[in-house]
Formats: sequence, structure tokens, C-alpha cells
Amino acid sequence: MKRNEQLQKARTTENWDVVVIGGGASGLGVAVDATTRGYSTLLLERKDFSKGTSSRSTKLVHGGVRYLAQGDVALVREALRERGRLAKNAPHLFKSEAFIIPGEKWWTAYYYTLGLSVYDALAGKLSIGRTKYLGRREANEVLNGVKPEKLNNGVRYYDGQFDDSRLAVNLAETAVDNGATVVNYCAVVGLLKDENGKICGVKVRDELAGEEFEVKAKCVVNATGVFTNEINKMDNPNVGDTIVPSQGIHLVIDRKFLPGDSALMVPKTSDGRVLFAVPWHDKLVVGTTDTLVKDAEYEPKPLEQEVDFILKTAKDYLVEAPTRDDVRSVYVGLRPLAAPKDEGKSTKEVSRSHKVEVSASGLVDIIGGKWTTYRQMAEDTLDAAIKEGLLPARTCVTVNLKIHGHAPADMDNHLGFYGSDRQYIEAIAKEDPALAEKIHADYPFLMAEAVWAVRSEMAQSLEDVLARRIRFLFLDAKAASASAEKVAKVIAKELNKDDQWVAQQVQEFQELSKQYHF
Repeated sequence: MKRNEQLQKARTTENWDVVVIGGGASGLGVAVDATTRGYSTLLLERKDFSKGTSSRSTKLVHGGVRYLAQGDVALVREALRERGRLAKNAPHLFKSEAFIIPGEKWWTAYYYTLGLSVYDALAGKLSIGRTKYLGRREANEVLNGVKPEKLNNGVRYYDGQFDDSRLAVNLAETAVDNGATVVNYCAVVGLLKDENGKICGVKVRDELAGEEFEVKAKCVVNATGVFTNEINKMDNPNVGDTIVPSQGIHLVIDRKFLPGDSALMVPKTSDGRVLFAVPWHDKLVVGTTDTLVKDAEYEPKPLEQEVDFILKTAKDYLVEAPTRDDVRSVYVGLRPLAAPKDEGKSTKEVSRSHKVEVSASGLVDIIGGKWTTYRQMAEDTLDAAIKEGLLPARTCVTVNLKIHGHAPADMDNHLGFYGSDRQYIEAIAKEDPALAEKIHADYPFLMAEAVWAVRSEMAQSLEDVLARRIRFLFLDAKAASASAEKVAKVIAKELNKDDQWVAQQVQEFQELSKQYHF
């Protein structure tokens, strides 16, 4: 998957069946679905794949225990079904994770065990583990690191855990493997309309070269997440907002704070939300918050009260309380929530389900949703386009479609996340001893991974490599910053860039990394 080849196809192919705007979970899912149905498909991403919300999740593939408590059984059933499908379609990225709900009161675990048995039942044949009531001794053994007074009993249930931006890259590759064209750093700067006012294509700007070109399409899909309103206003300047952004932050700390294999799930924090502490890449991801914000941006910043809330909640539960000095990285994502009809609603009440809308001019919007249901969202999007007469009817084939890299899981080695591509990285490391070296002494990442990211995964910058191909920025921002120059020099050789480019990339990355640590 090379950008110059993909860009050339985008520039020289005049007519497409489907043009997808946005290279996050929604857009990539739509591109995979469209191309496997046999439609000629082009995906355009303004920045890098999953640069926005889709690289900043809680790393969970889940049915949504909270939605079950709210009585949204249909949403939970759909998500559990999709969780099971992802486990089969991308086993190299999916891990079945045990979650423990601590029982502070005598009745807590009984209550949640009953509710979670319904959760298991809804998963049916796609269940990934059975819920179990835990007595005091077992609860304290499996959740070592949590205060004993919080563990008079407990309940263990299972959900999925994954690497979000690695899945995004693999979906881009899956689309290409099946005949689609996908290009990052290509912005849609305008919509083309025919004499009847119907959308018939897009105006594109290559953000790296600054050149503009136009492509025609039968169907244009707006899958830009929190930036949905921006594209909709290109279609109709007077249209109201379709989505509202809600901010969620995550703190990444060392595993010593919760050293076992199980994750912690606090079902009701002081403000009534859910808090997770989940093992991920040998760190612990703790979050999240839910704060409505006014503007959508690519690098949202954590609010002081959000950081304080997570640290305070962690202190309530963990034997050793993490402080700001213990935070290796803080990352922030914006959820694209469907705008409520009632403006007085809180973010907890805004629906997490997705919806597809088609404008009068034929722009197809996929709104809301979450990573877990990305495949179903894509299927619904294409079905809606067919129903509107934008595309000829063809059946979805992604239910059992293997994602690029499909291979048995190997979570004991970080290269296992590459699945079947792992062999190529190991070959690069064997060819050149310098590329077999670690990027940083304290972490397992190899220089060969940076080379692979540029050669085969369309990484165009230092940030692409260290934030989204290798998850270093999200795991330890200071260590990633310290490794910046070393990595930049290696990828500059691959991209035929000079010393000035290296200096600029290092400066930009180190500036960016400052907002990922305190």
C-alpha cells in the first residue's frame, strides 16, 4: 500500500461508484464494504488514517454494559454480535479481556451477576466468556492492586480489547486488497453538483503537494465523524448541526498499579459514569470522561477537571494512587454524538447508536456509532444509498470477511499485532542490524517497524509512525519525544527527505508530544 500509487489512481480515474470522505472507523468500514460489493471505491482522508477520534478510544470492543442498564437491548445485541464477528475476522488485533466489577456492598456482585447473565445471553453463540460471581478471596486475588474494602465480592465478565489505529490501517489495506483506492492527506474541499442540484462528485486537494483535482461519483459518503457538520455545510450552508462533539480523556499509567491480567470496571463513579482501567500494550489505560465541547478539532486538550476526576476515582479504588507524575501519556478524543432534538439533554442521554441520513442532494451521512459496530454501520450506509437509488443493489459480504493481517493471536509479542505482516518486519530487521535495534531501550518497538510503516502502511510523517503505526506517543509521550530524531532520520531515507525535513519533523513532533504529558 503506497501513497503515490494510490494518489495516481485517484487522479487518473474520472468516475467512481462510491467516494468516501473520511479515513476513520466509519469511512474505512464503508470503503471495505463498498469495494467488496463490487463498487469502484475511492476513500479520501484529510489527515492520516484514524488521526481523529478513531485512534483515541478506550481500546474496547464491547456490547455496552451501560446501554443494557439503560434498557437499550437492541443496541447491546447488535454490538455483541459485531464484537463476536470482529474476534473472528481480525484475531491478531482482538483479545478477550476479563473485567472485574468490585462489590463494595454485599448485594453489589449479585445484582451485576444477574444483569450480566443477560449480557451473556444476548451474545448467544458469539459469547467470548461466561460471567461469574466472585467471593471476597477470589475477587482480591484476581484484582490485585484494588483496595480490599472495595472487594467484599465481585463479578467477572468478558469483553473485547483491541488496538484501534492498527485496525484502521488494516482496514485501509483490506480495502486496497479488494480493489479500492485509499489516500491519506487528501482533503475534500468542495462538492460537485449536476444541473439538478444532485451531488455528482468532489473537489480534492492533495495536502502534501497542494494540487487540486476533481472526481465524479454516483454516491458520496460523508464519514467524517466529528467533522460531519463541516461537509454538510458544503452541501447546504443553511443546514443545522447533525452531530455534537463530546470529549473523553484517557490517562495511561504503568501496569504496576493493577498488575494482574484483569481489567477494572467501575459501573458508577461519583458523577454517575463508567470508569475503566484496562491493560493495553503492557500499560494501563484509565478513562474516560464525557464533556460536551463546542468545536471539533484534531488535537483536543484535556481539561484540568477531567484529569482530576480520573485521578480522584483511581485513588478511591487503587491501593497505590497514581499522581500526575505517574501519567505516561494523556490522550483526548471527541465522540461524534448524534445531535439531540432536545438541547437540554446531557451527554449520557444522547444516543450512542448510529444513523444514516441522505440529504436532498444525495449526500449520504453516517452519524454517531462506535468502533465495535463499524462493520454494521458500513452495511447500513451502503444499504441506504441503494435504497435511495444512488447505487445498483448488491449484497453485503463483510460478515465473515477476513481483515488484512488475519492470523492467530499472539499477544505475548508486540509484533503479533501485525498478524501475517509480522514476517516482513522480521525480514527487514534481519537485512540490516541497525533496523533490528530498539527505538527506545525501555520499549520493544524496533526501527524495522518504522521502515515498514513508511514502505507499506502509507505513513508520511514522524507523527504517523510514532502515534498511529507504532503506539509510542499514546504509551509514553516523553520517551517517544526522546526517540524522535533517531526515527525521523530512518524514515527520511525511505521518503527521500533531507536534513531540513528531519529537523522540522522532530520539532513538530516534540511540540505535539508536550500536550500528551504533564
